[in-house]
Amino acid sequence: MTSAHPAPPPDETAATSPAPVPFAEAFRFWLKLGFISFGGPAGQIAIMHTELVERRRWISEQRFLHALNYCMLLPGPEAQQLATYIGWLMHRTWGGIVAGALFVLPSLFILVALSWVYLRFGDVPAVAGVFFGIKPAVTALVLHAAHRIGTRALRNRWMWGIAAASFVAIFAFHAPFPAIVLAAGLIGHFGARRWPAVFALGGGHAGAARGYGPALIDDDTPTPAHARFSRGHLARVLGAGLALWLAAMAVLVATQGWEGTLTQMGWFFTKAALLTFGGAYAVLPYVYQGAVEHYQWLNGPQMIDGLALGETTPGPLIMVVAFVGFVGGWLQQVWGPDALFAGAAAAAVVVTFVTFLPSFIFILAGGPMVEATHGRLGFTAPLSAITAAVVGVILNLALFFAYHLLWPQGFGGAFDAISAVIALGAGVALFRFKAGVLPLLGGCAAVGLAVTLLKPWL
Repeated sequence: MTSAHPAPPPDETAATSPAPVPFAEAFRFWLKLGFISFGGPAGQIAIMHTELVERRRWISEQRFLHALNYCMLLPGPEAQQLATYIGWLMHRTWGGIVAGALFVLPSLFILVALSWVYLRFGDVPAVAGVFFGIKPAVTALVLHAAHRIGTRALRNRWMWGIAAASFVAIFAFHAPFPAIVLAAGLIGHFGARRWPAVFALGGGHAGAARGYGPALIDDDTPTPAHARFSRGHLARVLGAGLALWLAAMAVLVATQGWEGTLTQMGWFFTKAALLTFGGAYAVLPYVYQGAVEHYQWLNGPQMIDGLALGETTPGPLIMVVAFVGFVGGWLQQVWGPDALFAGAAAAAVVVTFVTFLPSFIFILAGGPMVEATHGRLGFTAPLSAITAAVVGVILNLALFFAYHLLWPQGFGGAFDAISAVIALGAGVALFRFKAGVLPLLGGCAAVGLAVTLLKPWL
């Protein structure tokens, strides 16, 4: 994924730092980013690097990567957290809030609109045909995600063993996702004491390009006053974040009761927000366990459709939870049968709020501690083990999607050969030809639409 403005080659003559950036100019950029942030976290981070490091020179590469390393250690969407971090570093607390919120809000509005179309017109042949083609593509995308994360995380036999154990735990014993994350983290923590090299976090960004000229926030730029650590600031941020969450939950309990759908969504997705190590694909099995199996807010095929919509919209892929909230709110009639859309939209907003609130707290509270040291962050061994476990969890998710795709009525029903062919073609496009997400989904949607419209004449 590339920006609409190609990065210029390194300019040796760019010897002066850019002028200070007014808040209004930053606001316009963050708003634009919210509408063009396709391509998942890798694409979104690439866009920010191109725009902020190479083209605009608002922040140096080393400061950019230092912030990114911190965000990658946190639960939650790292690209959104990175935008929040840079916005905060440039324009204090409100800068971070605006940057992080604008990264999410366009996707929320688009997903609410698409979810309404899905529920109202999903049985229309043209719409049904589009989803018929997209579902196999989503199955291939999930499998490709397992492969992509696995090639980075499974660097030795220990990591392969953790991945295999997590797959068996969730597939055969239906172990809850939080338990798998906790067990893997403990293995990494204690295993690193005995075998530190085994659990060292691989990868990195050492090969990134350099030489874009002085930046507004450069390697040697002193940390601004608002970004210096203080216990008072830490206490205020943590207190404000907890107060916002408690206030939201108190309103839900007062209006819905503890067993109300909106209250349960608020509580469930708060827990999900703290477990998104490894990206959105990692937390989807936990969302499936809760939203589909336990609460039954929606069913398995609808979950696949939601992931398809999430793949086609800008913003973090974890925004699929807004679809889950909207569909669950609609089907559960949280505000009654006469206010289906309003209740569903309220559910999507509640889910989005509790999902992203922790990310803002992590950045605004932890940012000053990160700015206090520009060295490498430690304590990465638990993350290495968790990432390995996530590979097994995502593989299980791919099998779950494949089962619902290829045997829609269960193993006793007919095998869907057309969906199998589309999924195979999508897999070849991803693994062999490195197809982009949007072209892949568009092509599969066109094939599904053609098959559906032509089926009466076949």
